[in-house]
Amino acid sequence: MGQSSKFSHIIDFIKTLYPGQDFIPLHEPRFTGNEKKYVADAIDSTFVSSVGAYVNRFEEMMQEITGAKYAVATVNGTAALHMALLVAGVKQGDEVLTQDLSFIATANAISYIGAKPVFLDIDRKNLGLSADVLQAFLDEWGQKGAEGTINKKTGNRIAACVPMHSFGFPCEIDRIAAVCSEWNIPLIEDAAESLGSYYKGKHTGTFGLLGTYSFNGNKTVTCGGGGAIVTNNEQLAKLAKHLTTQAKVPHAWEFNHDYIGYNYRMPNLNAALACAQLEQLAGFVENKRKLAATYKAFFQDIAGIAYCEEAKEAKANYWLNVLLLDNREERDAFLAEANNNGVMSRPAWTLMHKLPMFRDCQHDSVAVSQWVEDRLVNIPSSVRV
Repeated sequence: MGQSSKFSHIIDFIKTLYPGQDFIPLHEPRFTGNEKKYVADAIDSTFVSSVGAYVNRFEEMMQEITGAKYAVATVNGTAALHMALLVAGVKQGDEVLTQDLSFIATANAISYIGAKPVFLDIDRKNLGLSADVLQAFLDEWGQKGAEGTINKKTGNRIAACVPMHSFGFPCEIDRIAAVCSEWNIPLIEDAAESLGSYYKGKHTGTFGLLGTYSFNGNKTVTCGGGGAIVTNNEQLAKLAKHLTTQAKVPHAWEFNHDYIGYNYRMPNLNAALACAQLEQLAGFVENKRKLAATYKAFFQDIAGIAYCEEAKEAKANYWLNVLLLDNREERDAFLAEANNNGVMSRPAWTLMHKLPMFRDCQHDSVAVSQWVEDRLVNIPSSVRV
């Protein structure tokens, strides 16, 4: 089978999974529950901004789903990560270890504080930060001191580590957590893409000091925007909630503020939508895992294309299904043919260290990240109706 006919075969198969659609998006939302009812109720209550019953309920539901003791609703996932870094003690001039293959929001949130990302390589098995690479980097460049771990190359404090569970696949987060503990580096999980994913029976986002999530329009569940922070640390949860509410000191009528605050709370209207979506999370994940099993069976018979699966001890939400082609040329040819025929597909993000604003950031060889960037394709992954 030639390249073009092979790709046409794949495109035709994807179209059978989403029948009756002239254009098949990469990941579109499904509003099949109480969304309209809850949003109308929020409107009728007149509480449509950052205070309301649905904001409170959303935080309770996130605690129930993840098993975390505390949850703080935010306006989006980037704001959640920015705030998590702040309350974890990251300061201007610090460094934060993260992965080179990541959505830009991770590096942006670090930069908002005036800290600097250090980009490390990923694990080919799960597309997330490699625990082995993290350990090797710290063995070479880390120096333990009274104020924490210092990067011997730059003299700056390494104030946090932020791995991301890429495309919903859990990384080896327990091993990463162990390395961070050894080096006294706070662990903040970017779980933006992995709501409903588990590693060794524990929900992603709950292995570190804090975890963050996104509810953007293309996520497994959405409220248009929206984000959340989870933690088991009561002090950090209270501080995050305070800072995201403009750091207003509670009072019936007076306006006093004791920190530089942020307008980062999730509006009640969005929370109403989020609550309805969270009610359906388990069903959505089951649906997406069935789709993943269908893709896996199909691609077993397609030469030259590897289908990415969850690791043995992981349970992924399969937010986006991932293919790895033989090389960049094959990747580009597939992307062109799929998108030209109404099947939305996309490549991996450009590696962070290649972007102009991050070119002076320290990074390791990132050989696996480059290998994956050259080959990765995401294919349609919406919940099927």
